[in-house]
Amino acid sequence: MNKTIFFALFFIQNILFAQSSARDLSSENWQFKNSKDKNWLPAKIPGTVHLDLMSNKIIQDPFKDENEKKAQWIENEDWDYQTTFTVSSKELDYHNIDLVFNGLDTFSEIYLNGKLLKKTDNMFRKWEIPVKQDLKSGENILQVKFKSAVATGKVLAQKVPFTMPESPRSFVRKAQYQFGWDWGPRLVTAGIWKDVKLRFWNTARLENVKVEQKNISDKNADLSIHTLVFADKEGQYTVNINQEANSIHLKKGQNKISIPYHIQNPRLWQPNGWGEPYLYNIKIVLQKDSKLLSDETLKIGLKTVELVQEKDGKGKSFYFKVNGNPLYIKGTNWIPADSFSPRITKEKYQKLIRDSKEAHMNMIRIWGGGIYEDDEFYKACDENGILVWQDFMFAGSFYPADAAFLNNVKEEVKDQVNRLQNHPSIALWCGNNEIDEAIVNWRYQKQFKYSKNDSVQVWKDYKKLFHDLIPNTLKENLTADKNIYWPSSPSIGWGHKESLTEGDSHYWGVWWGEQPFEIYNEKVGRFMSEYGFQGMPTLETTKSIFSGTPDLNLQNPAIKAHEKHGRGWEIINAYMQRDYKIPTDFVQYNYVSQLLQARGMQIAIEAHRRARPYNMGTLYWQLNDCWPVVSWSSIDYLGNWKAFHYQAKRSFEPILISASETKEAFDMYFVNDLLNDLEISSGAELIDFEGKVLWSMEAKDKLLANSSAKHMEVKKDNFSKFDLSKSVLRVYVANGSVQQERLFFFNKPKDLKLLKPTISIKKISPTEIELSTDVLAKDVYLIGDAYFSDNFFDLLPKTSKRIILSKPLDNIEVLSLWETMKN
Repeated sequence: MNKTIFFALFFIQNILFAQSSARDLSSENWQFKNSKDKNWLPAKIPGTVHLDLMSNKIIQDPFKDENEKKAQWIENEDWDYQTTFTVSSKELDYHNIDLVFNGLDTFSEIYLNGKLLKKTDNMFRKWEIPVKQDLKSGENILQVKFKSAVATGKVLAQKVPFTMPESPRSFVRKAQYQFGWDWGPRLVTAGIWKDVKLRFWNTARLENVKVEQKNISDKNADLSIHTLVFADKEGQYTVNINQEANSIHLKKGQNKISIPYHIQNPRLWQPNGWGEPYLYNIKIVLQKDSKLLSDETLKIGLKTVELVQEKDGKGKSFYFKVNGNPLYIKGTNWIPADSFSPRITKEKYQKLIRDSKEAHMNMIRIWGGGIYEDDEFYKACDENGILVWQDFMFAGSFYPADAAFLNNVKEEVKDQVNRLQNHPSIALWCGNNEIDEAIVNWRYQKQFKYSKNDSVQVWKDYKKLFHDLIPNTLKENLTADKNIYWPSSPSIGWGHKESLTEGDSHYWGVWWGEQPFEIYNEKVGRFMSEYGFQGMPTLETTKSIFSGTPDLNLQNPAIKAHEKHGRGWEIINAYMQRDYKIPTDFVQYNYVSQLLQARGMQIAIEAHRRARPYNMGTLYWQLNDCWPVVSWSSIDYLGNWKAFHYQAKRSFEPILISASETKEAFDMYFVNDLLNDLEISSGAELIDFEGKVLWSMEAKDKLLANSSAKHMEVKKDNFSKFDLSKSVLRVYVANGSVQQERLFFFNKPKDLKLLKPTISIKKISPTEIELSTDVLAKDVYLIGDAYFSDNFFDLLPKTSKRIILSKPLDNIEVLSLWETMKN
């Protein structure tokens, strides 16, 4: 290309792009103060008042020691933020200038050059304000004044003639977990929690581009591109979709446009475990007279998803059919990854989703007490083949349904579904978390002495919000192929027998009901969307709660403060006593608490998977933490895998071997999540803890695609002459592409007659080691400042196991279950 043509194109391109632009105001020099004070302090946007107070050394880190208690005053104060910025005369030449706040937490007044522009009342909404007439050339002052959400919520609560549970949080449209949960601190934030922009544009602009999948076949994908176009004047315009030009006529004002688009020989987006989550780039460009006015680029995936509910002899099915095939759902529940969400980095989102993919998951449920997550979360799910069950942000309380509240929620739903709906990962929209159950089961109405009329009003308000307003708003704003709505999770409370025969189920008989882990084998529903058990965070994360030298002692007040369940320690100890010997040493106690959690969750997950197709989904509670805490998570706040996550990876393997004990036998189930049949060899052998084979059997079989079936029955009579307290059953499946084995113990861990293992570690390379042992080593725990490719595993004598390290380590400590039992 010669220089004349190059510079001509460069000049034209700059003219084209000058028709619209945006300026990030987040990076301007922001300040904040308590509204009672005069002195301004530096602030960071996006952010929260707690983060700004920390950076200015006014408060200590609430995650450390017992500092959370010292930060409670912040929620009762009002806070002001401001910045100054310059606007050039050239910028003022644009026909339209909008001030855009992507997130304000929560009750605020926005002032520009002293003029009140807008009052806000919803953390989850986007606020767009035309400001061309209010800006001036040169310096401008932007102020946002926040009112206390707690104080405002209390005023709103007084307007209702009866007491709402969890008041005042249910009256404010902000992240509900900030008010405290049984895994999270009470840190009720305020501030500009997402970015702030000035948007400049001329003539026309695109908004709310959405892609509808009309029909997909092997040869063709028929799509429809829908968008709103705001135009300054009537006329002919051009919309290019991946450089395919379409001429359209626009009237002045708002226009709804739909344009067909076709993809030949389409590649489908596949969930994790079934293939590649293939993504297409779709670029939409709006032009007039060859001038580029507005453009948007989307990444989409082509897939079909159905929620199938059909009556059968045992109740009603509940499963997802993806790309025409029933998909067994394996996954977890997600809470916000920090109590201060603006500091969740893109890297943290990506790591947590990769960790989910590595554990063979294909769905994450975003729990309704948190936030609608950042775009990066959904992008990571798109790229890794993880489907998203998206709750709306309502959880565990009753909510009002007056006209103002309903209108506020309607705009919230519109903003969020328009932002998220193009992500191929979105599988289902759910109205709320546990509110139907709260109304029916939780005795709030008796506790607060509701009259009959009050109770009737609660149910009327519930139906208005979750059976009318939200689904109707979805229909108005979603394309038909993306509108799968489920009013409440669970659909029926866990105390009712129907919760196990239809809908989705939150089963809390373990933990809350203090039932033994073995009850999981009986309490299997059609789709298990919540269940769980607590375990301690890793030693690294436990140490991080101390501002000084860690005092690792269960009686330490800081450690006690990082267990938010009122009876948490008591329940953990009760379960630990059933299955393990309770260590007095802190490191060993931490280790055994993790083993205990992993053991309970293995029993649950594998009972669910064995029961397919009656059961078609298992989502455990919970993946992650919002601060360093004893909780139900499988990955702690610092991103470390607990024993549970390593176990989840094993229990979610595409090919699973799982045992079910009957009175006379051990039934061996083989589960195959793959879409192809496998010819397999399989077998079992009883081995004592010194490695001697006491008994064995072999078989050849076919492992059918997408199935679970009993493939072996091992009679207990076979083992009558052996001491099963010092024996283990090894079961294996072998195929050209699959090599899988599992170890099954006949006694609870505390009743095993373990021998002292001598575990050898051989260094293969700086980041690879090989372990071997002279006798069975149960629950081998590698301790070191690195990520291990496997951990908390059993190692048989006369075998070895290679482990990859995330970085070289000079010293690796090893612990096994024997050390906790030797006394």
